[in-house]
Parts: sequence; structure tokens; C-alpha cells
Amino acid sequence: MTTIQKQDHNPIAHLTAEDIANLGRELDALREKVIASRGASDAAYIRRVIKTQRVLEMGGRAVLLASRYKPAWFVGTAALSVAKILENMEIGHNVMHGQWDWMRDPKIHSTTWEWDHASPAEQWKHSHNELHHTYTNVLGKDNDLGYGIMRVDEGQRWHPAHLGQPLWNLINAIFFQYGIAAYDLELGKNLATRKRRQNPAFKARLSATLRKVRRQATKDYVVHPLLSGPSAPTTLAANLTANLIRNLWTHSVIMCGHFPEGVETFERTSIEGETRGEWYLRQMLGSANISGGPLMHLMTGNLSFQVEHHLFPDLPSNRYQEIAPHVRDLFERYGLTYTTGSLPKQVVSAWRKVIRLALPNDFLAKAPASAPPARPAARREVAEPARVAVAGS
Repeated sequence: MTTIQKQDHNPIAHLTAEDIANLGRELDALREKVIASRGASDAAYIRRVIKTQRVLEMGGRAVLLASRYKPAWFVGTAALSVAKILENMEIGHNVMHGQWDWMRDPKIHSTTWEWDHASPAEQWKHSHNELHHTYTNVLGKDNDLGYGIMRVDEGQRWHPAHLGQPLWNLINAIFFQYGIAAYDLELGKNLATRKRRQNPAFKARLSATLRKVRRQATKDYVVHPLLSGPSAPTTLAANLTANLIRNLWTHSVIMCGHFPEGVETFERTSIEGETRGEWYLRQMLGSANISGGPLMHLMTGNLSFQVEHHLFPDLPSNRYQEIAPHVRDLFERYGLTYTTGSLPKQVVSAWRKVIRLALPNDFLAKAPASAPPARPAARREVAEPARVAVAGS
């Protein structure tokens, strides 16, 4: 994959400035329609999801008090794992996007929510909401592309250190919440020079992150195990397992949103003077979906509708499935490729790209048989429509 501006066949070359402006107007109208229809059913949805998550967490922790018995360990660990995934994906991520601010509920508001995660909410909102969603898939601007530790485009200079990026990515997946916390701190940049290390703003952010990490570790690895009494060792193992499952799942879902083959990257200069329609177009081409049913949508925080989420990051997550057919129709009418696939397919595609770009470009040229097949010019695969059950985002 090379940046869209350097491809031999630019997938948007057929669009005129008027086409792109019309696309933007249609998407604006779709957004306004959803905003005007938000109401009691949406509010009931998020409250129901939060209640479900809290019941699962409290129930799981209660069962783990008897975790020295294997059935209790498995049931409690499963409940806690699901609760942590729900809290991070469908609740925390979406609440902190401001999707539910319109409810005017101070308990479910982007300015007050603190999630079950090592990264402080304020720092995550800056790196994710302000940077990633503004500069989606722009090389040198969107640090979510490779998290600063991977080569993500063939146009980037290859270095022997990139050979290790499949390993770095695996380690990042295992310790994902801590990787995100370090990423939000921009450690690579801020630890590079003494001046940056001594910067008061950075030191304050670092202190806040360390306090959050300590609070999370104390809750999961000290307080809860000690409350289990004789079951302390097995409860500790259960908490470690639940966090590992949550980390691996969220990493996989996020990888599927921007890393699979078929997702476009963009030159930094391409966003200079970018119009509203061009911004929308970049979100459409720089995102990928995961097909599946209600449970998949719920457990991914509705990031299975990553395209729709990037178009409208502040709309209630339970409405993405509703607008997905309209968005797919726009892709069809404007001759664009809607990139989607099952979770296994997208995970394999994303990891294949990580491995492929760990190697120098000339190596791929010499061994074409090992390279992935070329993407068809106009694949029309779409996400599977499905009803959202108890929760989805």
C-alpha cells in the first residue's frame, strides 16, 4: 500500500470537486437527520448498557471470591473480561467522544467519565479525538498509524529495525492499555531530549498517568485479590487474564479499523486547505469495517462500523447500524470501495500488512509469490445488516 496520492490508479481520480462537495452535503444532511431524531430510546440504550456492564463486573468479582474452585474461576474471569471490554469499547470510548453529551447527564458525559484503563481520560481524548480523528491516516500527523513503532506505508523509508515490528505489535497487543498510555504521552518524542523531559506540561501529564496506572494496578492486583482471602492467588490470575483478554480484543478491533489491506493512507500535504467534503472522503477511504451480528457490534463498541464512526464520531453508537446502508449507498453512487470483512479476515489482513511492511520493498519485488494478492479495483463487499441487541456502538 502506498499513499493515495502516489498510486498509479488513484481511486478518487474520477471525482470532480463538485462531486466531493455534493458528497459532503449528503453526509451533513444524514448527520443532521440523526441528531434531530435522538431521544429517549437512545438514552435508555446507553443506560441499559452501563447497567449490564456493572452487573457483569460486580457479579464477576463476587464469583471470583471463590476463584480457587475452577468453575468459579472460569465464570468469574469470563464475566470480568466481558465487563472490561464493554466498559472500554461501547461505553468509555463512546462516552468520551461526546456521543451522549446531549443527554445533559453529568454521570454519562465526556467531561466527567473516567474509564477502566491505564490512560487518563483527558490525555486519551486529546490524542484520539483531537489528533487521530482530525488527521485520520495522514502519514506524519496521525500517530495511530503504527503507534509510532511500525512502518505502515511502502513510501516510508525502510530500516533493519522494522524487521522486529511484528514482535513489537504483539507485545503492544498484550500490554495494550499501557501501550496506549505511553502513546498518549508521546514518550518517544518527549523523552528524546532533556528539554522535553523537563517540560512542566509533560511532567504533569506523566505524573497523572503514573497515578492512574498505580490506581488501576492497586484495584485489580492488590485490593480485589486481598478481598478474596484464601482465593487471592487465583483471583490475581483471573484479573491478569481478564486484562489480557481485554487488551488482545481491543487491539484486534482497532487494528481492523485502519490497518487491513484496502485502507488508504494520505500525504501530509494533501490536507492543506482540505474542504468538508474532502475530510469526509478521507474518513471513508481511511477506515474499514467488520461484518457480523448484534453481539459482534456490541463487543466492538460498534467500531465494527468504523467507517460510519469516523464520518460521525459524535453520533450515538447505537445509530451506526441504522445509517450504514445509507453510507454504503453513497460509496456505490460515487464509485468508491467500501472495505469490510469478517473479524478473522480483517485481523489476518492487518497482520499480513504489518509483516509485509517489516520487510524492504525490494524484497517484496524479488519474491512476488509471497506478496498478498492485488486488491480488486472496485470490490463491493458490504457489512452484514443485523439488529443491535442489548447494546452496540
